[in-house]
Amino acid sequence: MKKIFVFILLVSCNLAYAQFGGLANKLKQKAKEAVERQTDKTMDKIVGKGENKVDEKVDETLEGGKKKSKTKTELESGNDGAKESAKLPKAIFSVSSTFDFIPGEKIVATEDFAQDAKGDFPAKWNTNASGEVVTLGPTGSQKWLKLEKTGIHYPEFVGDLPENFTLEFDMYSNELSEMKSGLKVVFPISTGRNLKYDQHFSSEVQVGTDIHPINEQGTSWIGVIDQSGEQILSNELAINWKENAVNRISIWRQKSRFRMYINEVKVWDIPRAFVPNVKYSLLFATNLWSGNVYLSDLKLAYGLPDTRSKLITEGKFSTNGILFDVNADEIKASSAGILKEIAAVLNENPTVKVKIIGHTDTDGAAEANLQLSKRRAAAVAALLSKNYGVAADRMQTDGKGATQPVDNNQTAQGKANNRRVEFVKL
Repeated sequence: MKKIFVFILLVSCNLAYAQFGGLANKLKQKAKEAVERQTDKTMDKIVGKGENKVDEKVDETLEGGKKKSKTKTELESGNDGAKESAKLPKAIFSVSSTFDFIPGEKIVATEDFAQDAKGDFPAKWNTNASGEVVTLGPTGSQKWLKLEKTGIHYPEFVGDLPENFTLEFDMYSNELSEMKSGLKVVFPISTGRNLKYDQHFSSEVQVGTDIHPINEQGTSWIGVIDQSGEQILSNELAINWKENAVNRISIWRQKSRFRMYINEVKVWDIPRAFVPNVKYSLLFATNLWSGNVYLSDLKLAYGLPDTRSKLITEGKFSTNGILFDVNADEIKASSAGILKEIAAVLNENPTVKVKIIGHTDTDGAAEANLQLSKRRAAAVAALLSKNYGVAADRMQTDGKGATQPVDNNQTAQGKANNRRVEFVKL
């Protein structure tokens, strides 16, 4: 009798579990469908919530443990239009032993889609498919290019690339399937960049990489075709991805060498990828099974900074590779490569003293920019001392605001060049 009771109990539990499992699967499917219907809303939750009217209190950030509201006007005042802050500069990231990315010496192109209307395909780009500019972020003011699921997309303002350049951009993705690919970043031979480009990797000279995140992981593939039309390199590696977050992609060409980083982690370092004396250009390709890919804040810079020669021999070195949070003096982790390089030069030349000078663009009030530039210079000195061991008494700091531009403040790339930190040998 006892065995019969146990048998009945087990059968009842299995039936209940099956019913519960079926209900759970239905709920899971409905949740997935809801996510797929609200792709853009998902992105809003990542970088902010909703669009707001001008001058409404729309953004709350934690600063010193307290919430601080900003108006849309303040948020859109530019990278340098900030009110003076009483807080001390601080080093906000740890020293990275692997992130060695150094941006090119001069910014030649930027793209934030500011000139494009929401819903349009950007005027300075071309495609064989579609795509649209969407506004996402705390105030609905940050613009992104939402790429079509399958297609070729490229910036027409980027022409033949030199032997030394860096390319950076923000990427966000959601609900990508394990099937097909994510985002391909391709450097084809210049004559091969066209709307008939075969994104399945044609026989023309090119260097191509694929970024295919799946949740917090994923893969990246790379392929190289040389002048004989032969694929001389093909490989795939696992990547770490910040799920539900904006990821920064950094690509660095030095003659034949190709390096790519996702956030502050190096993914590829291929010594012989680019063919010497061959002209390459740039395109993006998508072949998505599901989900979406977004691009924003693209920056292309030319040249290879020669920190040692310019600072020690010429007595002056300037960089726009030290990046700060908007309207703030907090240094971004993506600045680690150039800071490490500068610190190495100073530590190898212990008798050298420098003045660190901050510069801004013209966005915002002149006095606010002046004070911001001073605080940013002080923050750089503090970080070099705290994180990289440069003696504090070897560094003086100052700021010039927007009074000493090196480029046109009427263009986005000109403003980016003017937002810089200068090191002058004393």
